[in-house]
Amino acid sequence: MTARIARGGPARGRPKPRTAKPVRTRRAKSPGMLEEFGFAPGTGRRIGGWIALGMAVALIVGAILAFRLPQLAGLAIGEGIGNAGFTMRRVEIKGAHRVSRLDIYNVAFDQASMAMPLVDLSATRARLLRFGWIKEARVHRRLPDTLVIDIVERRPSAIWQHGGQLHLIDGEGVVLEPVRIDAMPDLPLVVGPGANRHLATLQALLRAAPHLRPQVAGASWVGGRRWDVRFQTGEVLALPEGEEPANRAILNFARMDQQTQLLGRGFARFDMRIPGRFIVRLSREPGTSVPELAPPDPGPVPPDLARTI
Repeated sequence: MTARIARGGPARGRPKPRTAKPVRTRRAKSPGMLEEFGFAPGTGRRIGGWIALGMAVALIVGAILAFRLPQLAGLAIGEGIGNAGFTMRRVEIKGAHRVSRLDIYNVAFDQASMAMPLVDLSATRARLLRFGWIKEARVHRRLPDTLVIDIVERRPSAIWQHGGQLHLIDGEGVVLEPVRIDAMPDLPLVVGPGANRHLATLQALLRAAPHLRPQVAGASWVGGRRWDVRFQTGEVLALPEGEEPANRAILNFARMDQQTQLLGRGFARFDMRIPGRFIVRLSREPGTSVPELAPPDPGPVPPDLARTI
């Protein structure tokens, strides 16, 4: 027995036992939420990339708009075209007879830039429509240097008296200009608050009775609900409220005036506000007599003609 064996050492030539190394197993990666719904692997990453790209584009566009880069580029191009000779130097006005041409010129040349591409046509038209006389305005460019303005003016239809003031108005009730009492045109006079806004209703009533229309001097809008029509011979016809009742009343009055002359006979007022009744009032001036009414020919006196003194 050798000394190595006696000390318990391993005998020569005996193999040394080996310890087993631990085996690492890789855990399988769980599928993503989109993959669970049948999307291809990696779809989520691609969608995330698209979202990031879209946000970057939105930030870039927002920065461009914030600094007004497109507007500045457009202004620069427009000014360049203007410097090349396309600059507004002339204004051609058509159809303006009542409105001041000087006022139109002032509006036309009130531009941020005289370069023809930068002349604001819509803003110019909007400022022109603020004038009472202008009903419509068409504005367009005629290159190289002319702005053409075509005006459609309103037609005066009546004179509106309100608050001690006289104003010329058109058929829509639009105030055109003040009127001096010593220079009043030969137009009907409408009186009362809001009478201008109801002028179209009055004109429709008079169109329904063409026999009376030439004899009308004016009308008063009473209580914001009905008309009192004044004739050139001095009489007043009180019409009822509402378009239909007023239309029937004035047609009935026109028929009676044609059958038995009522106007110019010394009457003061005809009241047709109550349905089925026709009340006539005489003038209170001294010496006024009851006018005689000749019977209509042919036919009897209308049953709704009742004279009240």
